[in-house]
Amino acid sequence: MTARVAYADVEKGTELPPRSFPLTRETLVRYAGASGDFNPIHWNEAFARKVGLEDVIAHGMLTMASAARVVTDWAGDPGALIDYGVRFTRPVVVPNDEQGALIEVSAKVAAKLDDEARTVRVDLTATSKGQKVLGRAQAVVRLA
Repeated sequence: MTARVAYADVEKGTELPPRSFPLTRETLVRYAGASGDFNPIHWNEAFARKVGLEDVIAHGMLTMASAARVVTDWAGDPGALIDYGVRFTRPVVVPNDEQGALIEVSAKVAAKLDDEARTVRVDLTATSKGQKVLGRAQAVVRLA
């Protein structure tokens, strides 16, 4: 597969379609099983509070991967994502209720990096409850 977005069709400032990712305690359990990360801060309220957290929190890598989906869905090929980095700025608290938490992600092309390689840098913003949960979230994408 290759990216379906053409480099020539993208300009600095191009906005990617925003996405929202709901997380529930069930989501966390499923992710723990898939990733092998069974740290009790992701499923045990008493333990999470004992270590100073407000409540159970989402796995950082789950938050990071959710945000990356905005880029890979836009590009049309997960392999088009050639570099990706974030800083974790705030945990995503996932209450034990029917609503859980919501990660809201927006992104835009911040720069065209290399015409020959057809690469762009995409800057992402990820929030939960109106607060930024990822900082310096940037992806480098090779386009068609």
